This record gives sequence, C-alpha cells and structure tokens, in this order.
Amino acid sequence: MEFMPTREQAWDIVCEYTKSEGLRKHALAVETCVAAYAKQLGEDEHKWSITALLHDFDWEIHPRAPDHPMLGEAILAERGFDLETRRAILSHANYSGVPRVSPLEKVLYACDELAGFITAISYVKPTRSVFEVDAASVKKKMKDKAFARSVSRQDIVEGAQQLGVPLEEHIEFCIKAMQARAAELGLAGNSAISG
Repeated sequence: MEFMPTREQAWDIVCEYTKSEGLRKHALAVETCVAAYAKQLGEDEHKWSITALLHDFDWEIHPRAPDHPMLGEAILAERGFDLETRRAILSHANYSGVPRVSPLEKVLYACDELAGFITAISYVKPTRSVFEVDAASVKKKMKDKAFARSVSRQDIVEGAQQLGVPLEEHIEFCIKAMQARAAELGLAGNSAISG
C-alpha cells in the first residue's frame, strides 16, 4: 500500500541517511524552490515538498552513479512511497534512463543544481546572505568554471529550458523562494560585518 508521509516523517528519513549538515541544507533549499513552483502552478505542495526533500536522501550511502538514486528509490519503494514521488527522484539523474515528463519531474531537475549554486554564491558574499544574490551574479558565476565546479551549469540551463521558463526568470524565482526561508536555510547572513 502506497502512502504519503508527513513532512516530519520525510525529514526523519533525510536525517536517518544524511549526516552532513550541508546536504541536509541542500535538501531544504531544493524543497524551498520546488514547493514555490508547486504553489505557483497550483500543484500539490505537500507531495512536491516531500519529493524534493527526499531527492538526495541516499547520496551519502550511495555517492556514485548509478547507485544514487536507484538504490535509494528501492528503499523508498520498500517503505511504501508512491510511484510518482519515486519516479521524479529517479528522473532527476540524467543517467537513470527515466525521462522527465511530469511537471514535478521537470521542476525537481530544474531546481536541484540551481539551489546548490545559489547557496554556494550566498556563502561567498560579504555577509554570507542570499539577500545579496541576484540573477546577474548567478549568471556571472556560471561562467567561472573554477567556482563550485561540482555544480553542472548544463543541468541549470537545461532545467530552465525543460520548464519552458527563461533562465533569468527561473533564477530570480528560486532566489526569491530561498530568501523567503533564508534563516532556515542558513542563508540569512551575518550582521557582524561592519562597514
């Protein structure tokens, strides 16, 4: 029997498998962007949030492709998670062979790398704040191959294309979503910087 967990149950699964604070914050950042899109598109915010929270839950135990997310998906199947959630998680990996068809699948893919990139840019700002990040700074940093080199710029560009949203608009949308939850994401910045 398939079930949809509460957000607390999903977060417990993330914490059970993910010990890194950075990876936990990444799950929250992706959830933030995906949930904002769900709201904008009139989709199921709860389901989209849960899916985004869990998309990388198995990364620490399966850090190599194709183990992640395939072996993670099997764990979720054992726990009774619905097919739509599991399929979206599989589809966020280009090598999974699962095409992105549904809005949820496209949004998860489009937000995954971008949320991580926005976080990385926030960390290098003088006050370590997402409030200092804008689309222009994101696009500029995308050209700097040495910066956050593990983030796939191609995935960011393709994600926006698959959504059918101009890249700059997609970036701005995710920045605003992350600003709304900046404190929870650890991106509110510090005011200890004196001018």
